[in-house]
Amino acid sequence: MELGMIGLGKMGGNMTARLTKSGHRIVATDRNADAVQAAVDGGATGAASLPELVDKLGVPRAIWIMVPAGDPTESVVNELSGLLSAGDLIVDGGNSNYKDTMHRGAELEAKGIHFVDVGTSGGVWGLTEGYSMMVGGSKVAVDRLAPILESLAPAADKGWGRVGPVGAGHFVKMVHNGIEYGMMQAYAEGFAVLHKKERFALDQIAEIWQYGSVVRSWLLELTANALEVNQDLPDIKGWVADSGEGRWTVAEAIDLDVPAPVITASLMMRFVSRQEESYGAKLLAAMRNQFGGHAVESDNP
Repeated sequence: MELGMIGLGKMGGNMTARLTKSGHRIVATDRNADAVQAAVDGGATGAASLPELVDKLGVPRAIWIMVPAGDPTESVVNELSGLLSAGDLIVDGGNSNYKDTMHRGAELEAKGIHFVDVGTSGGVWGLTEGYSMMVGGSKVAVDRLAPILESLAPAADKGWGRVGPVGAGHFVKMVHNGIEYGMMQAYAEGFAVLHKKERFALDQIAEIWQYGSVVRSWLLELTANALEVNQDLPDIKGWVADSGEGRWTVAEAIDLDVPAPVITASLMMRFVSRQEESYGAKLLAAMRNQFGGHAVESDNP
């Protein structure tokens, strides 16, 4: 199958490489000329702009976008909508908010352009392991895209599927990432307790848990990899970002009156990680001192 690829960052570049190796013709473009050249070196056809990419694709066209959510995705979709024709297909494989996706889908449908949203998980390992893909869109559009999805997935019949209409793929991926937040926080807290005891080889424990344990997972395998070199993690600062999906999951849980305390707490802990010094913790210490005379640590010894 022939596919246009817009966005050649780590994931987009790896997806392009996986597809070219699978025999698909890929026309690729990116704001970074070096990334385009790397794709060309890997067997793709390069394009210096969106109009050039569209011109190099046969009709009906299919174009996959892998750019940051928000304004970058909005800008690319808007430009493409003016370049494409009825019957063409746009795929958003990034982490867009599902409400934005539904809005874009409705606008494109009015022009006769198909829109598919693919919540994509797999990170930098997807090139070799394959990607998990949660797909939203009409059955006609998804069926047309199936050869691409089968090549990107761990196996043709595993790791991907249509989960509903336009917006459903990004909604499911949003919840997926919220669950991921909770799992990561649980692992982090458990290993912190073990580390504090100062007598355990944490990478060995993670390796043991990978076989037969109910907490085994690929995430635990990656944790073992991180702990293998130096379990004290001396070169890593405890500052944890969030890409948005956790926030959106918590907001949806509130809107739907669904209790999600673990996901919510894990999101809050990411905020805590970014504070050099927590004013809230200082105030807690002050309150304990006031009502119970408990000792406090001073910043000015």
